[in-house]
Parts: sequence; C-alpha cells; structure tokens
Amino acid sequence: MADNAWLIAGLGNPGARYQHTRHNIGQMVLDELLDRMGASYQRTKVGAKAVGAQLGQGGPKAVFAISEGYMNTSGEPFRKVMDYFSVPPEQLLVVHDELDIDFGRLKLKRGGSEGGHNGLKSITQHLGGDRNYIRVRLGIGRPPGQMSSADYVLQKFSAAEQKELPEFISRAADAVESVLQEDLTTAQNRFH
Repeated sequence: MADNAWLIAGLGNPGARYQHTRHNIGQMVLDELLDRMGASYQRTKVGAKAVGAQLGQGGPKAVFAISEGYMNTSGEPFRKVMDYFSVPPEQLLVVHDELDIDFGRLKLKRGGSEGGHNGLKSITQHLGGDRNYIRVRLGIGRPPGQMSSADYVLQKFSAAEQKELPEFISRAADAVESVLQEDLTTAQNRFH
C-alpha cells in the first residue's frame, strides 16, 4: 500500500446473532463497497478481516476492515491494521451506527466526541486519545419508549426500515467513496 492509503473501518459485532442488527450497519456498508469492487475480506493475524483495494482507476488506495471481535474491543485490531499499513489517524474513516440521527440520514464529520459509542471509544483509546479521524455516522434513531439503547442497537431493523435499508446502505457507500475520491467537505455538501 502507498503511504497515502486509507483505512475504512466498519463497526459491528461478529457472528450470525448480530448480523443485520442496527449496531452492524457499518459492516453492511463495507460489504456493499466490497461488492462494488468485486473484493472479499481476508483473515489477518490481528483480529480483523481486511482487504486492500483501489477505488476506481487511478483512485485512492484503501484497506477495508472489520473487527473479528466485539464492538467495544474493535480499536485494537484496527490500530494494528493501521500500523501495518502505515495509515495515520487522519486517514482513518470509521462507518458506524448513530442513535442521535434519525433512521435513513447520515452525517460526516472529522473528530469530536464519541457520544457514548463503545466502538468509537475503543478506537480513540487505541489511537492514544487522537480523535482526528473521519466518521460516517449512520442514523438508526432512538429506541422507542423505555427500551434501553443497548437492547435497541442489537435488534434487527423494523419491517419498514428494512424496505429503506438497501438504498440507505448504497447512499452511505457513495458517501465513503466521495470522501476518498474527492474530500470531506465535498462529501458533506453532497450527503447532508
């Protein structure tokens, strides 16, 4: 990989139990990106599945990775992948679920607080407190009634949400491509 390679990290939990849950939408977006490129993950020795790819002819080089561990421990394998490919924190892009945004909306930002998201907390911790990475925040909305956030994020999407999910994931993948091929500001103007 070139010195200017990116790491695109999709947050989620491993195993069939968590597949297609709200907390795994970050991994769903990475799956979409890999489908577009005709690529597939390879196992690594650092607790992540990853693949290096180039976006389009002459486009930026990136490593796409998902953790093989749970959300709250994802920082360590991502950091190891970053170290192996010499990816600096400012070239890390994390795709994750966001409770504070309505379902179907996405926001892009660099830095800021983790907002209680355990995956982001783990990443920031393993970057030595550095928050200067880009986040693609995918809205999943707030839990209904008195349901806890922890229970809500581990549920599958509702029937109504499932109808909109393919388009939402596709748009989120477009946003990731826009950040890499253009820049964050251009992507924010297009997708906010």
